[in-house]
Amino acid sequence: MRPKTARARNAVQLSCRLVTEARALNILFIAVDTLRADHLGCYGYTRNTSPYIDAFAAESVLFEAAVAPAIPTQPAFVTLNTGQYPITHGVVAHGGAVVPHAAPWLPKQLQQAGYTTCAIDNLAEWGRGFRRGYEFYIDPSQQFALPINCDNRTINRRAIPWLQQHGHEPFFLFVHYWDPHTPYLPPRAYRTLFYEGDPSDPNNRSLDGLARHPLGQTWRETWFSKLGKNITDANYIEALYDGEIRYCDEGVGQLLDALEERGLAGNTLVVLTSDHGELMYRHGIFFDHHGLYDGNIRVPLIVRLPRGTQASRRPSFDAPESTGPLPRRIPLLVTHADLAPTILELAGVPVPETMEGTSLAPLLQDQSDTPLHEFVVSLECTWQMKWCIRTFQHKFILARAEDFYGSPPRELYDLQRDPNEFHNIVEKQPDIARHLEERLESWIAQKMGQNGLTEDPLIAHGLTLGRAWQQNPQ
Repeated sequence: MRPKTARARNAVQLSCRLVTEARALNILFIAVDTLRADHLGCYGYTRNTSPYIDAFAAESVLFEAAVAPAIPTQPAFVTLNTGQYPITHGVVAHGGAVVPHAAPWLPKQLQQAGYTTCAIDNLAEWGRGFRRGYEFYIDPSQQFALPINCDNRTINRRAIPWLQQHGHEPFFLFVHYWDPHTPYLPPRAYRTLFYEGDPSDPNNRSLDGLARHPLGQTWRETWFSKLGKNITDANYIEALYDGEIRYCDEGVGQLLDALEERGLAGNTLVVLTSDHGELMYRHGIFFDHHGLYDGNIRVPLIVRLPRGTQASRRPSFDAPESTGPLPRRIPLLVTHADLAPTILELAGVPVPETMEGTSLAPLLQDQSDTPLHEFVVSLECTWQMKWCIRTFQHKFILARAEDFYGSPPRELYDLQRDPNEFHNIVEKQPDIARHLEERLESWIAQKMGQNGLTEDPLIAHGLTLGRAWQQNPQ
């Protein structure tokens, strides 16, 4: 969808034309897999996990309420690249994703517009169609037995030389970091940055529920054993996650420094986001990204528009404490589906009519403060089969099948009073719950009609990773 008024649309198009006439806009798209928004300093986290991202945010626009319409990785990245909701592009779960050839695809649109396109990524190993539109597709994870163990330094050893070789061309560079993904095994220097105590304290019972998690035994045998201790403290594992973020944050800083050093920052749009977040050990979900709680679906979204070639206000790479101005913050609901239209709009490339997201360009350029979405809808069909509708105030979660934990089929949370979603008020606020459920079902039915679907796509697809449990819950 385009900006809502002709005046706003013309203003954006004029701005884009002035930029592209002077020099083609470069685009650096950074995705940090499994990164919770609220574990970054610029989103209010108290631990110093992200000094470089925080400093980048200080000269950028930060979206406070960016929501992933689908989790986990595969449906999220298809949405990011197509500008379509999962109910439209059809990828609703992890496992064997095939990007529909008819769907619009951001890298292809940019390639056709004359961009040199490159991905430093391994998504093509997890599904078909992710390579489409990339002249260069570089997968450093092939060096590792477990691809998600490919760290940010390995990624940068490919991304930074590519920038040096191709920075003189109009480029779209997609860089996908995996460090915060399980298993959290940062370099040893980062393992105690955010933890003091005894991770093997026999009196600590915070991991008692791990055995009920579908991956609980696997984590103990293949991950915790590498830590060399009988781990009992869930806070220690969460601190490892934060250590991974800090390690990856330095890699982001290296990449942004490389952009600066090559004189490219002044004409490069930089977007940083994540596909989804992570739940630590709340709601019975231990160190995984399933469940439609905000820890999973609220993602960082930070956008730096092209700027002049003045010196960056970011600290040098060896000065980890960030100081300086605060980012311009936008508290409105936005979604992954909005990013592809935004990038195309800013690059002066026509936005396909089949993209369903709304360009954020007017918000980014301070030409509008009109909310784009009254609500957003998210889904999961990997470990759980659920829909949710999220407004700024409330979230309603609707299950299409029982989950591992025996969660209620209907959940309602007041996100302003209960941001951790610990108190299900579906029985206390039945009118709100009914209203949101009706809006959710109406949205699903409308999208099904538009896409010629006769059955809810979650039910039609069925669970993937959770299927074995569903067939034999004992």
